[in-house]
Amino acid sequence: MSDRRPHVSGDVLASRYELADLVSESLGASNWRAVDRILHRNVRVEMLPADDPRGENFLQAARRSTSVTDHRFLRVLDLLQDEDGVHVVVREWAKAMPLSRVLAQSPLPNRRAATVVAEVAESIAHAHDRGLVHRRLTPHQVLLKESGAVRIVGLGVATALAPVEHQDSADDMEAYRAADVNALGKLLYACLVSRWPGGHVDGLRAAPTVHGHLLRPRQVRAGVLRELDDICDRILEPARHPHDALTTADEIARVLYQAAEGDEDLFDEPLGYDVTSPDLLRMDPVVEPSGPPPGLEPPRRRPKAFAPKPPTRRERFATRMQAMTHGDRALILLGLVTAIVLSGVLAFLVGRESGREGDPYAQSAPDAPVRVLPVERVVDFDPQGSDGAESPDQTGAAIDDDPNTGWRTSTYYGRADLGGLKDGVGLILDLGAVRQVEQVRLRLGGSPTDLSILTAPATMTTLPRSLDDLREVSTLNGATEDLSIAMPRDDRTRFVVVWLRSLPQVEPGEFRGEIRSVIVRGR
Repeated sequence: MSDRRPHVSGDVLASRYELADLVSESLGASNWRAVDRILHRNVRVEMLPADDPRGENFLQAARRSTSVTDHRFLRVLDLLQDEDGVHVVVREWAKAMPLSRVLAQSPLPNRRAATVVAEVAESIAHAHDRGLVHRRLTPHQVLLKESGAVRIVGLGVATALAPVEHQDSADDMEAYRAADVNALGKLLYACLVSRWPGGHVDGLRAAPTVHGHLLRPRQVRAGVLRELDDICDRILEPARHPHDALTTADEIARVLYQAAEGDEDLFDEPLGYDVTSPDLLRMDPVVEPSGPPPGLEPPRRRPKAFAPKPPTRRERFATRMQAMTHGDRALILLGLVTAIVLSGVLAFLVGRESGREGDPYAQSAPDAPVRVLPVERVVDFDPQGSDGAESPDQTGAAIDDDPNTGWRTSTYYGRADLGGLKDGVGLILDLGAVRQVEQVRLRLGGSPTDLSILTAPATMTTLPRSLDDLREVSTLNGATEDLSIAMPRDDRTRFVVVWLRSLPQVEPGEFRGEIRSVIVRGR
């Protein structure tokens, strides 16, 4: 090799390209951001020492890549042979961020992951049609522009930088195409869970395995859409899918585009990670110009579940009273106290004659008869999930008196304890007022199930948000489908939580829980 000094910022190649920033070095080649002094624009400069035996292949690969006109590949603008001791490929510059940096912050939402990998797959399919392969497709080779557009670097370069004694053959090219397809599956996996199958790559940690087998994305992170999980497995584990394995880039692009065009409510699931970075990218078009990019947006709020109740008529009345003058307040307060006393006496007399049933949402007397307590609302409870939701559209089926319907959890893989991803999931029953709960009766859709009954303190008036808001009052392991759980006599609460900790198996290696009916009895 030449003992010529290495290039540094400020060097000018061919009296035109001024080196500005070293972007990366790999396999003996270096990549720079440079400035085209003639056209006054940034360009990408890839350099390889002129005495490197791979130099000719390097330049030829760059020439061949121009036959692929897909706009997502960075275009070759110029070639310089043995310029100042280096071979140079000049490409267009993309003001963009490597996907590897985005994934280091957090995974992508489902739909965004599908569209990004679909675009990459479509571009790779075009290259394969032209007889070219990438061979080094990783998150660092995929760029995301501020507009959300996808760009790809490195087409043909990895092949050119292979050992010079290794000659590509028809068999080799077929293997390289298969390697590109496998890399697309790994890329989708990384977009969904920020892990790379097979080892550490581009700053991403290795994807987890059990007994040498790669865990599926849904086993690594809750919230991954089942359809994308299945597509990933069809690429990475073709032996498990003899009839529908995805073996070409074109097939992968097609199924991912179809998935991305599906129901938006299913795909735009918010994620539960904390965003600590600034707005790195605006991934998708949005209506409003403000706010973080969809690729990194924080979880959406659930106002129906957690918003405080509007003030009652009495509270609004009291607020208006406070706004009045001191003299008026005293006069009105005297009248109000008198009215309350008279109302209390009247209610006592009427209550003696009409029994103790009264308003079903008022606090019950300790000696009231045990009865079925009305449930004002039922809400899914998934405090440790990535999106904080677990089948929220099915919650009403647990209290609709129909034994053929119920609320189902997501399907978890590998382990009955929700795949080891979280401590449990469940339903919150809002009784509307503080009650003395005596019994919870359940009908489950399968067995065995490990579960607990949790309640909130009597002072809590809003839906619990975490396990810290609750106390465990009863626990049962290996429960059958029909069961009745007695509650402590002194337990008074407004919120009762049925908490599923271990789920029955519905298919080999697949676990799912179901609550078909829940009845709360008390006073």
